[in-house]
Amino acid sequence: MRRLARPIALSLAILAATLFTAGPFLWQVLTSLRPESELTRLGLPSSLSMASYAAVFREQPFARVLFNSAVVAGGTTVLCLALGGAAAFALAKLDLRGGRLLLAGALLVSMFPPVATVSPLYLLVRALGLRDHLGGLILADTTFALPMTLWILTGFFRGIPDELYRAARIDGCSPLQAFHRVFLPLAAPGLATTAILVFIFAWNELLYALTFTSSPEARTVPVAIMLFAGEHKEPWGEIAAASVIATLPLIVVTLLFQRRIVAGLTAGAVKG
Repeated sequence: MRRLARPIALSLAILAATLFTAGPFLWQVLTSLRPESELTRLGLPSSLSMASYAAVFREQPFARVLFNSAVVAGGTTVLCLALGGAAAFALAKLDLRGGRLLLAGALLVSMFPPVATVSPLYLLVRALGLRDHLGGLILADTTFALPMTLWILTGFFRGIPDELYRAARIDGCSPLQAFHRVFLPLAAPGLATTAILVFIFAWNELLYALTFTSSPEARTVPVAIMLFAGEHKEPWGEIAAASVIATLPLIVVTLLFQRRIVAGLTAGAVKG
C-alpha cells in the first residue's frame, strides 16, 4: 500500500495542477458551445451549438483580424531574432567595450511599463507614416520584445564554449561567418524558445494595437475581441468563441516546438 500511495498521490497532484491550469480554457470552450439561452447558467449545457463560432466570422471580419495578428506576431519575431541574435552573439563572444552596460540598458528599457512609452512611440510611428499600419505595430512591439530577446540569447551564446569560436576563427571564418555557420545551429533550442515567447507577446499585445490602429482593416485579435461588446449587449458566446480561436494558434505552435522549448529551457542546467 505504501508503494502505491506515492504514485497515486503524484498522479492526483498532476491531475489537480492540470485542471487548475487548463480549467479556464476548458470553461471558455464550453461557454463558446453553449446555446445563447444558456450562456448565464452554471453547469453543463443541455446541448452544444456552433452558432457563436459562425457569428464570429459572419458578423466580424475575424479572418482578416487573425491574418493581421499573424503578420504582426511573425514580423516581430523575425525582426527580434535577426537583430537580437546578432547582438547577443556579439555581446557573448566578442570583446566589446561597454557590453555589460548595454545589457543593463536593455534591462532598464524592459522595466518601463508599456503605458509610459505610448506617447513617444505614437509620435515616432506617426512621423514615419506607419500609424494605422501593421508595420507600426511591428516596430512598437519590437521595442519591448527586443530587450527580452537580447537577454535570453546572450545567456545561450555564453553557454556555448569559447573554444568553438576560436577554432572557427583559426579556420578562417569571420565573426559573421562563425555566427552564421557555427553558433546559430548550436543555439537552435534557444532561438526556438525565444521565438515562442516573442510570438506570444506580440500576438496578445493590446495597448499598442489599440492606440496605433483605428480602422477595422488593421485591427488585431485582442482589439477585435475587446470591441465585441455592444452598447446594450454583451455577446459572451462570441467573445468566448473568438478567444478560443485566438488561443488555438498559440497551442499549435507550442506543441510543434515543444521539444525545442524544453531543450532551450534546460540548456546549461547540466554540464558534462
